[in-house]
Amino acid sequence: MDSKVAPISTADLQALIGKEIGVSDWMLVDQKRIDTFADAVDDHQFIHVDPERAAKEAPFGGTIAHGFLTLSMIAQMGYQVIAPLENLSMVINYGLDKVRFISAVKVGSRVRGRFVLLAANARGAGRWVIRYGVTVEIENETKAACTCESISLQVVEVPKA
Repeated sequence: MDSKVAPISTADLQALIGKEIGVSDWMLVDQKRIDTFADAVDDHQFIHVDPERAAKEAPFGGTIAHGFLTLSMIAQMGYQVIAPLENLSMVINYGLDKVRFISAVKVGSRVRGRFVLLAANARGAGRWVIRYGVTVEIENETKAACTCESISLQVVEVPKA
């Protein structure tokens, strides 16, 4: 999936370190999304997929999203706000650090991602390791759903000499 943001030079990228680079659109977490994720990862715990039982037995008043579903939505949120490097060849998910699930995302909630550029390090041969601080917010809630540091490897085409 292509980014919605215009490419950026590595020089401009360096100037953004420590700054908020964007906030994604709100994304709905409905039961269909939760059920689809449950099928994909084979996690059918009732707090996620059984609305009636969750309403009776769980402390959330209904079903909630899997924490890893919320975390996986960061990729789509990032496409909305993260500027790819100029001459980008590919982006590879390099990992996550400091993942914390703070609040449950109740079915029917909307979430969005807030991104801060933490670091951008050249690794040679057109490779850049870029680290973002991400907070996934829940609409009309004071506590975030989760926070993490998301790390990507962006590979740019290097001009041949």
